[in-house]
Amino acid sequence: MAWTRRCDHGRVNGEAVPGDPISRQQLVADLRALGVRPGGDLLIHCSLRLIGPVDGGAATLLQALIDVAGAQATLVVPTHTTLNSLTSRAHRAAVAGLDQDELARYIADMPGFDPARTPSEGMGALAEQVRTSPAAERSHHPITSFSALGRRARDCTSVHHLNCHLGDRSPLGWLYAADASILLLGVGYTVCTAFHLAEYHLPWVPPLQRYHCFTAEGGERVPCEFTAPVLDDFDFGQLGDTLEAADPDWLRKGNVGSGTGRLVSLQAAVDFGVGWLTDHRPRSHHMQP
Repeated sequence: MAWTRRCDHGRVNGEAVPGDPISRQQLVADLRALGVRPGGDLLIHCSLRLIGPVDGGAATLLQALIDVAGAQATLVVPTHTTLNSLTSRAHRAAVAGLDQDELARYIADMPGFDPARTPSEGMGALAEQVRTSPAAERSHHPITSFSALGRRARDCTSVHHLNCHLGDRSPLGWLYAADASILLLGVGYTVCTAFHLAEYHLPWVPPLQRYHCFTAEGGERVPCEFTAPVLDDFDFGQLGDTLEAADPDWLRKGNVGSGTGRLVSLQAAVDFGVGWLTDHRPRSHHMQP
């Protein structure tokens, strides 16, 4: 699909002028041109830095999204907390090089996950803007939560089973059933969490792992253990490149601010991912999330 260049305010031949603040009005125009429509539910991944210097930051971008999607839409962002897991790659990287005493102190200082208070980790400024909005709802998974705003935000986040990180019994399953779209703002497919739902739909039984984390209950930190599938995003970039090269009519690409925006049907992307992963992923290749 062609990436059309438009001569918008703050742009020269469709490109944002470096250092020129990006306004809410420009973001609204860009999102509409990309294909965001009123009432359409969205799963949003965003790098505000790559969108450019937005006048008002994440709050302005969120308001622009609400302006375009409208009151009937549900806006959903990942608010994961992968450091709250003794078995995650993020945790292993954080404790690399610590001796036994240092490791014990590190683990002792880890707070329990509280859906009302615990910040997300590495999900970006927009995700935190949504999470901290007064009307936001958040799913209760201690590692892979999502936050949502909109009329059906509670419906989206109310089901998130402990042993189903990113499967059908998580907000991704709700988004799939709701025929939502994926909105990638300044980021590519390597961070596309919807592709993990495709892993749950593969025609073989996934390997399982024991997970260890902490929750907050009644002001106390409580250990939490559960068994769930091993997930892996090592080939999501290649999957996304193949998807984009196929140029399906349910994928749109264009300027948003000074970055690239992509609007993709979530159902279609997951189904495409199932076929691609089935054909290309070695069944013996599994890594810990």
